[in-house]
Amino acid sequence: MTVRVRFAPSPTGFVHIGSLRTALYNYLFAKQQGGKYILRVEDTDRTRYVEGAIENMINALKWAGVEHDEGVVLENGKLTQKGEYGPYIQSERLDIYKKYVDELIEKGHAYYCFCSKERLDEVREEQKNNGQTPKYDGHCRDISIEDAKKRIEAGEEYVIRLKLPYDYNISFYDVIRGNVVVNTNDLDDQVLMKTDGFPTYHFAVVIDDHLMKITHVIRGEEWIISTPKHVYLYEVFGWEAPKFVHLPNILNKDRKKLSKRQGDVAAEDFRKKGYLAQGLVNYLALVGWSPEDNQEIFSMEELIEKFSLERVSKSGGVFDVDKLNWINSHYMKEASSEELVKICIPYLIEEGYIKEEEVKEKYEWLKDMVTVLKERIAYGKEIVQKVDIFFKTEIHPRDEEAKEILKLEHLPHLLEVFKEKVEKAESVDEVFGKAVFKEIQKETGYKGKNLFMPIRVALTGEVHGPDLPLMIKVLGKQNMLSRIEYVIKNLL
Repeated sequence: MTVRVRFAPSPTGFVHIGSLRTALYNYLFAKQQGGKYILRVEDTDRTRYVEGAIENMINALKWAGVEHDEGVVLENGKLTQKGEYGPYIQSERLDIYKKYVDELIEKGHAYYCFCSKERLDEVREEQKNNGQTPKYDGHCRDISIEDAKKRIEAGEEYVIRLKLPYDYNISFYDVIRGNVVVNTNDLDDQVLMKTDGFPTYHFAVVIDDHLMKITHVIRGEEWIISTPKHVYLYEVFGWEAPKFVHLPNILNKDRKKLSKRQGDVAAEDFRKKGYLAQGLVNYLALVGWSPEDNQEIFSMEELIEKFSLERVSKSGGVFDVDKLNWINSHYMKEASSEELVKICIPYLIEEGYIKEEEVKEKYEWLKDMVTVLKERIAYGKEIVQKVDIFFKTEIHPRDEEAKEILKLEHLPHLLEVFKEKVEKAESVDEVFGKAVFKEIQKETGYKGKNLFMPIRVALTGEVHGPDLPLMIKVLGKQNMLSRIEYVIKNLL
């Protein structure tokens, strides 16, 4: 058996972090098993369809490195489909659904329902008042096919419902939760086809998964309540059901389901902030799944090798931005200066630190600056919180420790010596940055913390920070002289 899994989102505007994790787990499992990962678009709810959402979804998944083997793809900016089990867009499969729903009606497993919205609302309201679980009351279950077709010909609106047997146990095995048994008396006669001729999710998903030979359905836990009805459909069609895997929700710090009201929840939100795809994917893999050892940093290849559905937790994983930042900062440190400067430039332009037309001229300087700061930023946009030290001339000690260093007795002499060295230097680069401290130590006897820390505080206002020789190169001659002059005149 070749493993075949699918990620089947609705095109509603953006790829939620939870959806990206679902896609990732499908992808990892398929690759590990030597199987196929399919992208199918479930667009039968036309009220939620957002123009351009499919393209955005494909681009987000491609950025994350979660690319599918079959399904809907973008080629030269245009949507197309690849694979032998298409169409992979549900709105293009309506004839297929009609064929199978007609079969269910003929066999007595589905029926036409003519109940108006007003009647359904009244029934549900009455059930609530009586302390019952609101569900369809079966009012149209016994209408004959002949009578139903006459009413349809007369122009009555209808839906088609699944005809569940009374008091029947439906059971299935979930890889994460084990055996699940639900009695049909606790279920609703689910709508299969809507008045607009489109199938509901619950019908289309079964037809599509069967015809596309899906072996494992890996999806969010919100669908587990509907799975018994899906399993029953497999039974009445005489088809073998796939294996089910219902993933726990991703939660916020209050342990409630992550939602847009609490801030960033879309993959695009994190992309726009300058997170690296490797960092976000690495972190998401760990929200709900734990490896056998305590490894936390994974390449995609390592995730494919070590991922296991059996080690996915039953309980929801909390989305911890601090942990995401810690993991992403690892990848920021590993990234090349070229990659980082490309990520960071838009934020520097946006905040007015540089102009777009200056980028080409200042590219090497920008690259050095980003290299200096790469140890101190967790994601691209954070650069704007750290670059001030390169653009200011007035120095203000950041904390008490910095203030105390500015009171050191030897500081005025040290700064005069350093200033003289900078003034005489033909170029201020890393070589100068390393050599100047050796020269000053030899000439004055100042060394260690008494040499490096006072210079750093005078140049940046901070006691600790990036590599000082590279800092000196990025600051440049005139900027350093202006800062030293400011400290001598105003702070000593």
